[in-house]
Amino acid sequence: MSNVENTPTPPADAEARRAVAPVICYPNDSLPGPDLPWMQEVRNQAEKIGETLIPAREARCFEVPAGHFFRITSVEGPQVGDLNLWNLRDLSERFYSGKTRALHGTHLTVGERMWSSFPFLRPMATITTDTLGWYGIDEFGGSVHDVIGTRCDPYTGNLLSGTQYHHCCHSNLTRALADHLNIPLTEAEPAVHDVLNVFMCTGFTRDTGQYFMKASPVRPGDHLEFFSEIDLLGGLSACPGGDCSSEHSSDTAACYPLLVEVFAPPKEALIGWQSPAPNGYDRSHGR
Repeated sequence: MSNVENTPTPPADAEARRAVAPVICYPNDSLPGPDLPWMQEVRNQAEKIGETLIPAREARCFEVPAGHFFRITSVEGPQVGDLNLWNLRDLSERFYSGKTRALHGTHLTVGERMWSSFPFLRPMATITTDTLGWYGIDEFGGSVHDVIGTRCDPYTGNLLSGTQYHHCCHSNLTRALADHLNIPLTEAEPAVHDVLNVFMCTGFTRDTGQYFMKASPVRPGDHLEFFSEIDLLGGLSACPGGDCSSEHSSDTAACYPLLVEVFAPPKEALIGWQSPAPNGYDRSHGR
């Protein structure tokens, strides 16, 4: 915020200007919604086919075919995770946190979707279960599973404190993607993108508008589950901030693993369903 000494004198109608009612930028009443009862019916028939354990302060990649489910679970202690999603066949289609935020809000829960980047702009994954859905919005304006934070990274750390810290989520995801695809770090890093902060409790301060974090309410057994709308490659980092109650990236915060499980429904359960098509805009851009 500006220094008080540099704040201009408010105009006579300042309060009237502030009192103008807000307008929702993207009314989502016409947004295609998921068929949650059908997804639950399919999920009830699904069987576990694999799992990936994400070590504390590290990241791993995992694959989820379209029509399958994946679950992220806190298994030992309160821990947040940074989630990236890509189209398994095309890394240029990736999770678009900004547009997801514009369509749904700052935090996601059941029935809301992770949308992909331009020019695709289609659902990548739909949240079907959220054991922290009870949390809502607290008195500080905090909530869980945000799409406002970018991911902890070594560049900001270097900018603010001159450090060379490599277990931040950006670096974790870069290493995990490079290892999974057997590509150089320099090729993997540009594909790493802004995240869904799974289990993280965040908001904006009401006086300065700054992004804040607080101790996550997640406990062992809590989980967030998704229906995979397209063939997905996922990357998940067990954040070095642990439950993010005090530090964002460090070797001192208590950190725990996260578990990713994949569930496959029988093929007959998906008869008649198909992945969403890419966005229908003709890409002429007025020419």
